[in-house]
Amino acid sequence: MKSKIILLGVLFLMATGAISAQAKNAPRSIISTTALIRKYHDQKELSGMQKGELLELYIERIKVLVKTLPYIALVTKPGVTMADLGIPDDGVHKKILESQAAGTTTFLDTTVEFQRKMMPYSDKGNLVAAILFYENTLKSLHEFNELNEM
Repeated sequence: MKSKIILLGVLFLMATGAISAQAKNAPRSIISTTALIRKYHDQKELSGMQKGELLELYIERIKVLVKTLPYIALVTKPGVTMADLGIPDDGVHKKILESQAAGTTTFLDTTVEFQRKMMPYSDKGNLVAAILFYENTLKSLHEFNELNEM
């Protein structure tokens, strides 16, 4: 009985190691796969929300914009890898992409901390207007895609 438990434990550890090794070698998306908006809103909808809900939407939109806009000359949708674009998937390019992702994460951590501490003092109407502006900016990426296809 004891040997079965040990055997299962060893197999579990080996399986976990194999899975994590594959994740490290998997191609990395240029735009984070978390850079998505679940739902767009209109002014009436946003005006009926509490300030805390608006703050979360505001932060979510900032994150998506920061994870998307710097890359629109390459790609506008999450999930596209360097290999998909014909960029060599070598150590140099992987390191550059990882460095950029780390810098973006650091920037967003600082920005979100600031937003959570300072934005509760903002006017609700300004939050609504900012969310609508950010959403319109994100929607305009669809227009960018259409222009790019011409």
